[in-house]
Amino acid sequence: MKNLIIALALLLPQSAPAAAVKNPNMLVYAQIGDTDSFDPAWSYDTASHNIIANVYETLIFYSGSELSEKGLMPMLATKVPSLANGLISKDGLSYRFPIRKGVKFHDGSELTPEDARYSMLRFMLFDRDGGPSSLLLEPLLGVNSTRDNGKIRPGIHDQAAKAVTVQGQDLVFRLKKPYAPFLGILANFGSIVSKPWCASHEQWDGRPETWEKFNNPLRESSYLNEHTNGTGPYQLERLDRRNKEIVLARFPGYWRGAAKIEKVVIKTIDEFATRKLMLQAGDADVIYGPQMYFNQLQNIPGVELMDGLQNLERSSILFFTYKINPVANPYLGSGKLDGEGITPEFFSDINIRKAFAYSVDYEGYIRDMLRGKGRQASSFIPPGLVGYRKDGKKYTLDLKKAEEHFKKAWGGQVWDKGFKFTMVFNSGSAPAQSICQMIKKNVESINPKFKIDIRSLQWSTFLEQSQAGKMAFFLGAWQADFPDAHNFAFPLLHSQGYFPSKQKYSNPKVDALIERAVSTLDLKKREALYQQLQDMVYEDVPHVHMAEGMRYRSQRSWVKGFVFRPIFPDSPYGSYYYDLRKE
Repeated sequence: MKNLIIALALLLPQSAPAAAVKNPNMLVYAQIGDTDSFDPAWSYDTASHNIIANVYETLIFYSGSELSEKGLMPMLATKVPSLANGLISKDGLSYRFPIRKGVKFHDGSELTPEDARYSMLRFMLFDRDGGPSSLLLEPLLGVNSTRDNGKIRPGIHDQAAKAVTVQGQDLVFRLKKPYAPFLGILANFGSIVSKPWCASHEQWDGRPETWEKFNNPLRESSYLNEHTNGTGPYQLERLDRRNKEIVLARFPGYWRGAAKIEKVVIKTIDEFATRKLMLQAGDADVIYGPQMYFNQLQNIPGVELMDGLQNLERSSILFFTYKINPVANPYLGSGKLDGEGITPEFFSDINIRKAFAYSVDYEGYIRDMLRGKGRQASSFIPPGLVGYRKDGKKYTLDLKKAEEHFKKAWGGQVWDKGFKFTMVFNSGSAPAQSICQMIKKNVESINPKFKIDIRSLQWSTFLEQSQAGKMAFFLGAWQADFPDAHNFAFPLLHSQGYFPSKQKYSNPKVDALIERAVSTLDLKKREALYQQLQDMVYEDVPHVHMAEGMRYRSQRSWVKGFVFRPIFPDSPYGSYYYDLRKE
């Protein structure tokens, strides 16, 4: 991808000296949203995963924007397995990773192949609701969860133990079936933790007789949520939740050599105006800047924008919750369909979902919030992946059709009695706030009995509330874990996926198609399955995709070395800080 670099520093007379680099040994990134967890087996949000990817390391890593296997580089493994080098078996089921020697954890202990094996087993067996464990469970064990209907699957630990073994200095995986995206998964997930360190802090000790105690745990039970011990270029120096600040310090014993920047400070600043002033003054080196504010960042001396960056993602997705958790729920109003609330099953009526889908101003969103740099998305598959449809079926802004569906919903009760509920967005996200206001305006214009309140929540609270199934209707996004259509089909649509598990959305036909597509190696047949799946989802409306667009990075021009990685967590705002220097 060719990145368009827009230099925004004003031209100065030749005799004028360049602005001095402010805080040359520190990089400050002003983001929105706070982190949820630093535990690699728990975290499944970009803000948290960005920290994890700088503190911990994986076996292999994406070196840049190339998302094929050509773009992979060795990290804690000394080689990237392939058929050519003999580290992938001819049947495609065995992957061998020689583990690097001499690598130190931040506590000074040395990395061993047993640490690597323990990390993979812990990642799979931890398996918290809505977590990332399915990423390895599926290719290695052929299941999406360690539980079936809430009960531990018999023999699941032994199956995992046989699938991941140590042979000398090598970590060896034995897959259930050939799984093309396997290397891509390991490049982004499966961070290596220290087995002795985890055990010393009352985490799983690696024994088969104790693992069930740590399966699907309560969040507060993991010491790793707020403490780290990785092998990465940075180590956690301070987590200040009260002041919303994280400080990373470079690890002097890092095996590739110490990072160029001594400290990285990540501040959560919800207000864009404050972030802009910090960037302008040099008090922030990089800031999160949504498309709608691009023009406000132009022509600031000493600032550059990197425009036209295409992440592998689906952003601005509107999710409907089919069965809302009513316990201590502040978003449902009266909890009844009496004009002062909604019932927990409100969005299970397809007419409600379609009515809301026809109430979204997709073109206005692209024009006003994406600077016209985008197009309406027609499905869950982004450009560049098998199954992508540029011009598939789409919902459009049509308030007449919305009215027709509202009148059909719940046997006419919705139209006659009206409703009231609260939409929630994460604090600091101006696009999310604008989308909520747009939907509120359009829906309330259809019938004066329709009322929608809007409320903001900090990111970690937003995650907790959505995980608990308390939000009626919420805005989300998905950045790829690995470059394959399955990584969008499963988390967005499968009943055990990340979002459907929150929404309580389940369609056995959809599940079956997703499972069939990922196991189909013939690209034409796989393409046909995804086309069928997209048609089915269009009719089901479990969510609505608003648009696909570009992103940009805003940084001080003294920041050098940024490498764009389309699936690196929080890219292109947060980054792999080892790449960076200030000069």
